[in-house]
Amino acid sequence: QLQAFGGGLVQFGGSLRLSCAASGIAADDYSIGWFHQAPGKERLGVSCISSSDGSTYGAGSVKGRFTISRDNVKNTVYLQMNNLKPEDTGDYYCAIKLFGTPEALCMGLGPAADYWGQGTLVTVSS
Repeated sequence: QLQAFGGGLVQFGGSLRLSCAASGIAADDYSIGWFHQAPGKERLGVSCISSSDGSTYGAGSVKGRFTISRDNVKNTVYLQMNNLKPEDTGDYYCAIKLFGTPEALCMGLGPAADYWGQGTLVTVSS
């Protein structure tokens, strides 16, 4: 299962760090990442990382602002979000795709993600 936390209320230009703790994942090779669902909109991949080689994929809208990292000992992935904007507001979900690349997970390519965590809400005030 996946447990996401770290959301909250932050001002425009502020920072937050989200965490996603994974447990009981039935593989060592997977990609794990973050998805953003703005109010009334579809859920989109933000940033994803490979558990094996650390390769990453990030959406263009967050490059230079968001950084994904992982701690394989703690089975936790982090999303450091800097220079937050009001359009970053929404629920953030973490997900895992077994044997898939970070791009495949974030872009929704091929089979759907195998695991989803609950959302954590980020609100950016202007």
